[in-house]
Amino acid sequence: MAKKILIIDDEEDIAELLEDFLQVEGYEVCKAVNGDTARRILSEVEIDFILLDIMMPGESGFTLCKQLREIYSIPIIFLSALQDDTDKIRGLTIGADDYIVKNATPGEIIARIKAIERRISNNFNKQMMQKVQDVISFKNIELNISTHSLFINNEKVLLTAKEFDIMKLFLTHLDHVLTYDQIIQKIWGYNQGDAHTVRVYIAKLRDKIEQKTNDFKISTVWGVGYRAEGMTNE
Repeated sequence: MAKKILIIDDEEDIAELLEDFLQVEGYEVCKAVNGDTARRILSEVEIDFILLDIMMPGESGFTLCKQLREIYSIPIIFLSALQDDTDKIRGLTIGADDYIVKNATPGEIIARIKAIERRISNNFNKQMMQKVQDVISFKNIELNISTHSLFINNEKVLLTAKEFDIMKLFLTHLDHVLTYDQIIQKIWGYNQGDAHTVRVYIAKLRDKIEQKTNDFKISTVWGVGYRAEGMTNE
C-alpha cells in the first residue's frame, strides 16, 4: 500500500511540484493550504508523513506542529524558506523530525523522507525479530523500553522521542565515544547531517538528567562528538 504524505503549504506551485515528484516515487499525496484543512484531512485519512511550511496565512507552521504533536506521532518535516539556525532549532525542539529549506532539490527532500521511513522500518523489524530488553539500568537510572519512560531515583523524567532514543544510545554505549555522524546515523538515519542539531538535543537532555543524578554525565569530546560516562564514587 502506498504511503500517504500530507503537504501543508499555501504556495500552490511548490506543493504541486512536490506532489509530482512524490507521486513518481510511489507516494499518495494530500494537500492543505492551512491548519484547518490539514486537521480535517488528518481526521479522515491515515497519513504517514507531513511536509509542513512555516510561513502561512493565519496560524504558523510552528503553532500547528506543536498542536499536532499532542495528538499524532506522524513524522513531521518542516519545509521552509526560513534558513536561520534559530528557526531550525525551534522547529526541531517542538517536535519536528527534520527541517529542510525550500531551496533543497526535490531529490534531497525525497531522500530525507526515505531516511525517516527506513529508520521507522528498522526499528519495527528489530522489535519483531528479537526480544528487546525491557529495562536498561545503570545505578539510579532506569530506561523502560516498552513504555518509553526514564526514571532517575524513581522519579519520572519526561523526554521527547528523540531524547529517549539518544539516552538509550548512550546507556548502551557507556564510556564509548560516539561521533556526530554516528549519532546522526543511529537517531536520524542519515549518513551525514548537521552537528548543530545534535548539540541542541544533547544540551536539552543534559538539562533534564544531570541536575537529577551525579552518576551519569554526557561529556563533550571536542571536534569529535560525545561520551556518556558512568561516574564512580571513588
